Amino acid sequence: MLIDDPIFYMVAIPAILVYGIGKGGLGGAVGDVVVPLMALAISPKLAASILMPILIVMDIAALKHHRRNVDWSQIKVMLPGGLIGVALAALFLKQLPEYGLQILIGAISVGFVFLYVFKRSATEKKVGRFGASVWCGLGGFTSTAIHAGGGPVSIYLLPQKLSKLKLIGTIVWFFAIINFAKLGVYTWLGGLSIDNLVTAAVLAPLAPIGVKLGVILLHKVSQELIYKLCYLFLFISGSKLLFDGLSHM
Repeated sequence: MLIDDPIFYMVAIPAILVYGIGKGGLGGAVGDVVVPLMALAISPKLAASILMPILIVMDIAALKHHRRNVDWSQIKVMLPGGLIGVALAALFLKQLPEYGLQILIGAISVGFVFLYVFKRSATEKKVGRFGASVWCGLGGFTSTAIHAGGGPVSIYLLPQKLSKLKLIGTIVWFFAIINFAKLGVYTWLGGLSIDNLVTAAVLAPLAPIGVKLGVILLHKVSQELIYKLCYLFLFISGSKLLFDGLSHM
């Protein structure tokens, strides 16, 4: 049955547009605020289930714009950990307290931003394959649980100092692959019910609009600003997740 609560659509419509803008041009951490926003009207798990097919529509639109803007050497390093994170989430998602996940990823994200502001050299040091596996694995896990994987992946990828197009494109490609893998998880967990799919179909036309707005912004702002915005949204999303987790303990 289609959700008919107007408050849900008041928060869902801007949330999906913001997620699309992040997909198109402002970085993966932008989308981390979306499930918490939608959770103002419905449960976080229901919000994540409705959002899942919409993310696939966003990915298809974003890949069209960023099909060449990708560092495949980074994807090869990032992907194994990310897929392991998805698999672990599939195994533990039913038992894992949602607030614990929110607190963990929120605290890590906020802490990383504070390091960037007060001890910038600590966040500019590149990590190797093990670090990539840890951060991208955490990103795959939290992305599967609450669609909030942008923070951990940003912690790994921002110090790599890619060009702004390569940075956003690599994030887009990574999460497109992760999201297609998550489809199987959500099907297995029963999240892709007819009711959820109907609600998602109503909201899905917003997905390419948000992505297009993000692409426009990406081409109009400087590389330095893109990086600053990535750190800003990492802080906002991390703070929101931390607050929500502590509130539900």
